[in-house]
Amino acid sequence: MALIVQKYGGTSVGSPERIKNLARRVARFKALGHQIVVVVSAMSGETNRLIGLAREVMAEPDPRELDVMVSTGEQVTIGLTAMALMELGIKAKSYTGAQVRIVTDDAHTKARILHIDEKRIRADLDAGNVVVVAGFQGVDEDGNITTLGRGGSDTTGVALAAALKADECQIYTDVDGVYTTDPRVVPEARRLKSITFEEMLELASQGSKVLQIRSVEFAGKYKVKLRVLSSFEEDGEGTLITFEDSENKDSNMEQPIISGIAFNRDEAKITVLGVPDKPGIAYQILGPVADANIDVDMIIQNTGADGTTDFTFTVHKNEMPKALSILRDQVQAHIGAREISGDDKIAKVSVVGVGMRSHVGIASQMFRTLAEEGINLQMISTSEIKIAVVIDEKYMELAVRVLHKAFGLEAA
Repeated sequence: MALIVQKYGGTSVGSPERIKNLARRVARFKALGHQIVVVVSAMSGETNRLIGLAREVMAEPDPRELDVMVSTGEQVTIGLTAMALMELGIKAKSYTGAQVRIVTDDAHTKARILHIDEKRIRADLDAGNVVVVAGFQGVDEDGNITTLGRGGSDTTGVALAAALKADECQIYTDVDGVYTTDPRVVPEARRLKSITFEEMLELASQGSKVLQIRSVEFAGKYKVKLRVLSSFEEDGEGTLITFEDSENKDSNMEQPIISGIAFNRDEAKITVLGVPDKPGIAYQILGPVADANIDVDMIIQNTGADGTTDFTFTVHKNEMPKALSILRDQVQAHIGAREISGDDKIAKVSVVGVGMRSHVGIASQMFRTLAEEGINLQMISTSEIKIAVVIDEKYMELAVRVLHKAFGLEAA
């Protein structure tokens, strides 16, 4: 008997019939004697509908009240899922994040989980229930409802698996695993049987939509065995996310240099021109941005000339207007910057692979491949197992296709 946490995304619970299919799948696991915790998202499109309603009433919805509102999407799904299981003769109980006591910080709309009180879940499991938990939501220390941001149900699933010390966390989605890149862009992309946590973390952070980055961080930190599967296929092994350790030495000998290519068209570039080239200037620029809870991704500072330099960084496209406003109102005059500009017509493309540690020339091959297509590189960022570039948005799909071919990722 195993304790398994299964997470189902919005498309997997997009209609009553799909929820019934989910219940039948859970019933098969239950029949094998496993203890099952099910984490569900809101039905597909529901969160966007609720946000749209909020914006009809308030142009910039109050974050606390928005969390109260959008969290109802998952509450509908847990009730329906529990009823579908009961209809099959299976004991089930549903819980909101607040009822479980998934305790988060108070950063509304993008809260982070602090700890989970799993006692009620364990008691229900021991009593033979399937426990159905609302993903994406929690409660802060003062009892306010919070949400975890887009894709937060993945994080809920992995965090519950960590708290319960589950044998496996299964993420059911509309794809049957992790691919070398998005098959909608490159039809030749292939499913990976396994991938390391490091690689999955880089792919998620660079734009892969299969798993939310925080869920991968949780899984890696707490050694949660993680598997990505399709909710629309009865069988299939999906993709196992593993640890690169001594147990995998033999397989690592065959590890491809590059495991996948990620892309992200949701970023924007902000450039602060003519700033004083002196210590502390980066903090003076980015400090107010961070204080506004805006995440910064890539950062480049040019070599100083005539006592000034240019400072460029990327943020989420939706955050660009807010960041520009902060910089122009609070920073520009204070530091004496000549100009502040924004560009939301960019995309980030990244190659990822643990094999890069032991192979040279990956960067030059990537840059040569893009140069041959006339694609200019606006920014470059590297880590031990990743190279990311910012390019003009119109060249994104071309870049992904030629890099996928250049690194032989279509091969079996």
